[in-house]
Amino acid sequence: MAATEDHSTTERPDSAYYVTTPIYYVNDRPHLGHAYTTVAGDVLTRWHRQRGERVWYLTGTDEHGQKILRTAEANGVTPQEWCDRLVEEAWKPLWQHLNIANDDFIRTTQERHTDRVQEFVQDLFDKGEIYKGGYSGPYCVGCEEYKLPGELLPGASEDEKLCPIHKRPVEWLEEENYFFRLSAYGPKLLEFYAENPDFIAPASARNEVLRFVEQGLQDLSISRSTFNWGVPLPWDEKHVLYVWVDALQNYITAAGYGADQARFEQLWPASVHLVGKDILRFHAVIWPAMLMAAGLPLPKRVVANGWLMVGGEKMSKSNLTGIAPTDLTSHFGVDAYRYYFLRAIPFGTDGSFSWEDFTARYTSELANDFGNLASRVAAMVGKYFEGSLPAATAHGEAEQAVADALVKATGLADRKIGEELDFAGGIAAVFDFIKLVNGYLTEQEPWKVAKDGSEEGQARLASILYTAAEALRATAVLLNPLMPVAAQKLWDSLGAQESLGALEAQTIATVADWGRLPAGSTVTKGDILFPRLEEKPTA
Repeated sequence: MAATEDHSTTERPDSAYYVTTPIYYVNDRPHLGHAYTTVAGDVLTRWHRQRGERVWYLTGTDEHGQKILRTAEANGVTPQEWCDRLVEEAWKPLWQHLNIANDDFIRTTQERHTDRVQEFVQDLFDKGEIYKGGYSGPYCVGCEEYKLPGELLPGASEDEKLCPIHKRPVEWLEEENYFFRLSAYGPKLLEFYAENPDFIAPASARNEVLRFVEQGLQDLSISRSTFNWGVPLPWDEKHVLYVWVDALQNYITAAGYGADQARFEQLWPASVHLVGKDILRFHAVIWPAMLMAAGLPLPKRVVANGWLMVGGEKMSKSNLTGIAPTDLTSHFGVDAYRYYFLRAIPFGTDGSFSWEDFTARYTSELANDFGNLASRVAAMVGKYFEGSLPAATAHGEAEQAVADALVKATGLADRKIGEELDFAGGIAAVFDFIKLVNGYLTEQEPWKVAKDGSEEGQARLASILYTAAEALRATAVLLNPLMPVAAQKLWDSLGAQESLGALEAQTIATVADWGRLPAGSTVTKGDILFPRLEEKPTA
């Protein structure tokens, strides 16, 4: 593709909202940190699908590099055998378990990736963007990255230095490498950041990147010659491509780069790259520079989430703080799991997992506020109207206040989740609405109104229960991206599947249109959405 200095993008009418997660190392099984980012991407893309948009959600695995090679050797298998085993036995099953609705799963050992990667770097080499040289310096195998001396931590001896992320000794590497002329792109990157202030989020991440680039960039070593588990350089097969240069290209190879131009133009540039803050520089500095060199459009946003912490340290297998998501889903359930981490931790900040906080939020917000509301409404419609939703003929100020609150909550949640990726704020808006509906029922006391056998009393009772059911109809749509199983159960219990069609077909734009749930819908009291928790399991 021809190079160009214009890195802006023009929206095509058939463009998709394209979201990516990092592709994860398969040196071990996934833990909460991996699942945190992947669930966030799933909620984001489900939300945009609920808007009626065309969406593409990509995740996958990073399978090359020295870390994978050593792990495979330690387990007595080839690197490919190790990757195949972990992907099929651990990674894909977990995403299915967590109801991740990804559209594609890319593996960097697939030919659709490796062939295009070789074409990409050959193009950069032919343009003079890559040259041969030598390099020596401290290297962290865990990060698959050379480290700057100033960022290392002291080790057990005067000569030992530790990676600041993995807290493990770095190795001193000296080898002949090929280099990408990253230093030439510092001014271009700063200009791009200035012209696109929302490219990096949150603000703390943007400021970090600006400071890093303003200090001046060094050329990037892009090959390794001391091991062979990687993509061979097409012009020098004694070298394999640096794993990060290989991995970053998954975002375009999965989108059809070099293989399906029409599809590529529909998907690229990505709408959002979701990344952990520890890999921010790769995505906000190296990746844009590589795309500039190749003459390709840059992604629209790079959004860095914080770390999940345990005991004050980042959750990871290497720190022995990795917790399997199934340890929590087996106790709280999958929907509650999806809800908790996005509700309790503002996206973009570090947050500590707490079993006690999870339990408290589950009990208060999910079981008492949301689940109990659904049960109460279904039970009263069943008791007072034999399960047939009554028409609202006595709509008054209290009912209008609920309808107005729905409009406000929907708009706030749509902006927070759909645009700002403030999942906690958007979820809070929906649960504030749920609290308001609970308060409405408490104030209106339908159980007392039901004792009034007059025509006026029955009309009032009908309006109260219709208002609550209609509020739940909207709540099911708003919570469907976050808790698809519970939302579907609620949708079915309201009889909405028969009267309004599939839950996935309901749009955010019409969710606040009051009166969509027709009178006469069959309301049934199904399973409890969030049952009482048993005692915390012991190890």
